[in-house]
Order: sequence, then structure tokens, then C-alpha cells
Amino acid sequence: MANQEKLRLGVNIDHVATVRNARGGAYPDPLRAARLAEQAGADGITAHLREDRRHISDADIDGLMEVLTVPLNFEMAATDEMQQIALRHKPHAVCIVPEKRAERTTEGGLDVARDENRLAHFIAPLRGAGCRVSIFIAADQRQIEAAHRIGAEVIELHTGAYCDAYADGELDTHHDELRALGEMATFAHSLGLEVHAGHGLTYDTVMPIAAFPEVRELNIGHFLIGESIFLGLDPAIKEMRRLMDEARA
Repeated sequence: MANQEKLRLGVNIDHVATVRNARGGAYPDPLRAARLAEQAGADGITAHLREDRRHISDADIDGLMEVLTVPLNFEMAATDEMQQIALRHKPHAVCIVPEKRAERTTEGGLDVARDENRLAHFIAPLRGAGCRVSIFIAADQRQIEAAHRIGAEVIELHTGAYCDAYADGELDTHHDELRALGEMATFAHSLGLEVHAGHGLTYDTVMPIAAFPEVRELNIGHFLIGESIFLGLDPAIKEMRRLMDEARA
């Protein structure tokens, strides 16, 4: 059983950049959002530099590396361009995610088992540069085993199917997905992997995931940025932090 240390919250600021880019100006500023998130209690900041630069820009990554006092979790596809950017900046953590140009958001976990040899060689220089390498995958034993074999230190379990089932009122599927997440968190922990989770989490869905003792970090973005329109970023993050701590207790 994992110990009950504090569950970390990583705040994803991608969609502050989405709103900024809708007008092509400088506001709202993702760096300001990152600083506010730090002040509100975020333990880290997540930013996904997509190949098409639809939200976070290269300049955003430059700025985040300069101003953050909490770790940056740099989400990226497994491409040569992104590897070179990560090696130049050497963020605290690099999370490898699947990426399709047409998708609105990341649709699923990475198929590590199908691309094991290439991914093993891809992440080796990142680990050598001192980055903690995380792999974003579904709650699937085969994918977890492959992530372990290629040398990842961390897996991030994709909670999207669990959250979608809740939103659609599909309670049986919701419970099945939650059970799979719990079982695979335990399995990954047994292999010595650090377990994170994220994608689609809300106030209504976060507590069952936060209660898993093996999960060490949650990465949450879109919902918090949406709630900040109504509540402000500081109260939105503090409420998520409160629910996480309550579930952990």
C-alpha cells in the first residue's frame, strides 16, 4: 500500500492560451495564470506544447521556465522537434502524450506496447538530461508493463473515460472505469512506477480518484480554467485542493 502523503495538484494552463489565441493578442496571459495558480496552492504547472501551437506557444514555455518556482510538467508528443525543445529547457518533468492534429483534446492514452522500441530510445536522452519521464496511458495492464519496460519513471492514468461516463449518466460504465483505474494504480505502484492521473476531472469526479493511495499527483486544467470564469482562478483551485485533501483524509 502506498503511503498517505499529500496528493499533489498540477494545474494545466493550456486553455488560458486558447482564450488568448482566439483574439490573437496578449491577454489573458498564461504566465500570469501560472503565477496565480502557484499562489493558490498548485504544486506544479502543466503545459502542452502541441505541434500546431494551437494554445501554448514556444514563448510561453520560455517564460514559464524563467518565472516558475514550482515544477513544470511539459506535455509533448514523441517527435524530434519536441524532444529538442525539452532537451534545451530541461523541465522538471516531461509527459509523453499521443497527439492528433484534428482532435480537440487528447483522446486517449499512448499505445506504448505497439511502439515500445522507438519510445525507449526516444525517452533515454530526456532521462539522461535529468527530466522525469511520464507516459500518459489508459488503465491497461499491458500498457503499464510496456511503460515500465521502456524506462518511464511515472505513468499518468487517463481518467477521461471515467469522467465521460459520469457526465453521460452511464453509472455502470462509470463504476467499471473507476474500478479499473484503482486496480491499475495499484499494479503500477507494485512495479515501482509513480502514479499520476488526469483528464476531464471536475469537482464531481475528483474525490474517488484522489482517494486512491497509490496516486501521487492529479493534473487538472480545462475544468479549473472554466470555473475560474465564474469564481476566479484562486477560489477555483482552492476548492479543488480542498476536495482532494478531503478525499485523501
